[in-house]
Amino acid sequence: MDAYADTWVVMPTYNEAPNIERIGRAILEELPGATLLVVDDGSPDGTGRIADAMALDGRGTSVRVLHRPGKAGLGPAYLAGFAHALDGGARRIVQMDADGSHDPRSLPALIGALEGADLVIGSRYAEGGGVRDWGLMRKVVSRGGSMFARIVLRLEPHDLTGGFKAWRASTLGAIDWSIVHAGGYVFQIEMTYRAGRAGARVLEIPITFRDRRVGQSKMSRRIVAEALVVVVQLRWDELRGRVRGIRRRDA
Repeated sequence: MDAYADTWVVMPTYNEAPNIERIGRAILEELPGATLLVVDDGSPDGTGRIADAMALDGRGTSVRVLHRPGKAGLGPAYLAGFAHALDGGARRIVQMDADGSHDPRSLPALIGALEGADLVIGSRYAEGGGVRDWGLMRKVVSRGGSMFARIVLRLEPHDLTGGFKAWRASTLGAIDWSIVHAGGYVFQIEMTYRAGRAGARVLEIPITFRDRRVGQSKMSRRIVAEALVVVVQLRWDELRGRVRGIRRRDA
């Protein structure tokens, strides 16, 4: 039996046609037997069609594609993918970007660390981690966002804005998704926050993040503004005693 037969990798896509096949092949090489779930938000560049071809090209048991009608935000795409993976019997669920910024060679270490944790974060800011190919302003925004959320929400992880994570399915399935505020990149902060408040064991392992080489970044001022608002809202709700963590769900 393949060591990763119970592992699903959930990867949202929007206009990643130049990257999807290369990154998909690399993931499956690192995780034999795993299932790659591509969640495509109606990419006009044909990303979804390429993913469909991958699913039919001798890897039908390894690649699945969830088509959504249009671009509705990173958070909803991930939640749709997580629900699909849980319904498919996943025991471990990885989330990662499709643009090549998350190195598939880090996947075995990320998943292996789940032996002692409920959520493992591939961290740019843990000792030994780092970022390549970013300008000064992007570094300041990323580190500053993580630091702001860490202080306001009183969280221990240093990298709260990154999206390279491995979850125990039981932990991910126990979060009440109906109260998740975030649609954009602050979704990463909120999910870690809710897992931590629910008592999950959260671990960081170092990774090196490389900026995309093909395609355009999805980062914008609106995304940064949303992050600030949602982080403050989460803290305000907690102070008012309105924060809720987990619900029962079979996984």
